[in-house]
Amino acid sequence: MNIKWIMTTAFTMIIALTINAQVVTKDSIATLKQQKEALKIGKDLNDHNLELAKLQNSVEKKTHDQQNTAQDAQESANNNGDAANKLTEDAQNEKLANKASKAAKTAKNDAKKARKTTKELDNLQKEIESLKEQIAADKAKLAELPPVPMPGN
Repeated sequence: MNIKWIMTTAFTMIIALTINAQVVTKDSIATLKQQKEALKIGKDLNDHNLELAKLQNSVEKKTHDQQNTAQDAQESANNNGDAANKLTEDAQNEKLANKASKAAKTAKNDAKKARKTTKELDNLQKEIESLKEQIAADKAKLAELPPVPMPGN
């Protein structure tokens, strides 16, 4: 009977310790959720800052490309104008007509490239502004969260 009583007591104590060890308070769950949310927002903020830095580094190259293509388009348009003027002087000349046609085609293609690079630069600027807004929103969300002690502190 003593052995049975000792075994029952020991078994009860083990179960009580196991149940007691698994109890987590609602406060600690809320704190863990806040920590998780703060870490998620911090990660998003870091990702947005990295993306912003990459985009800002590419602005100079895109601006340079846009200026070059605009200059090429202007030169092609001038060459097209010259070829057209020469053709008006001798409208029956087949060589001048071919040169004028090629100059017009080149001017058209260069103008298209210039429009494309201008659009790319505008889209880049819009993306940068959008990221800046997202960063500001992330910072505001992070500031709204109550300070939460991190593990080990």
